[in-house]
Amino acid sequence: MIKVTSAQFVTSAVKAADYPAGELPEVALAGRSNVGKSSLLNRLMNRRGLARTSNTPGRTRLINFFLVNGLFHLVDLPGYGYAKVPASERESWRKMVEGYLTTRKTLKGVVLLVDSRHQPSALDLQMYGWLKHRGIPAVVAATKADKLPRMRLLQSVKVIRATLSLTEGDRLIPFSAETGLGREDLLEVIAGWVNGT
Repeated sequence: MIKVTSAQFVTSAVKAADYPAGELPEVALAGRSNVGKSSLLNRLMNRRGLARTSNTPGRTRLINFFLVNGLFHLVDLPGYGYAKVPASERESWRKMVEGYLTTRKTLKGVVLLVDSRHQPSALDLQMYGWLKHRGIPAVVAATKADKLPRMRLLQSVKVIRATLSLTEGDRLIPFSAETGLGREDLLEVIAGWVNGT
């Protein structure tokens, strides 16, 4: 597992020319708007306010790069599926995210966040299928797990697994930014990607 000793914001980007230079491995966070990407990133890094959180969906509109331990980047992607923005803006976000995911050679894996309180959306399904089709390693993090009683959470995990057609080998980690549930498991997966194990 990774012991996080340092984490800092590096840059925001829209296109490849703006991405950080160099060969450091990268792990991206993807998910619909307001699923808790920034909260998950802050909890993973044990740094409050490292990534700005907001109750307003669609807050992250750029690709944000964070340097961890000087060894790899965590990349916060703009959320998808936020209805209250013009279609043209949604399309530009899609192109930005797709452009990053398809061209970034240093990308080692994607953490796909889904809200544990709801069945995965059609867009979640599309994103997971797209990652699998492209051969990009992915783990599913079921966020806001602290909001559900234990039995409901277990049921929710089953529903998410079934909806996304996860196989035995596919990882699904219940996660809570509030309690830290799932943090070590997720860091272990990320460490495996970053270290190439």
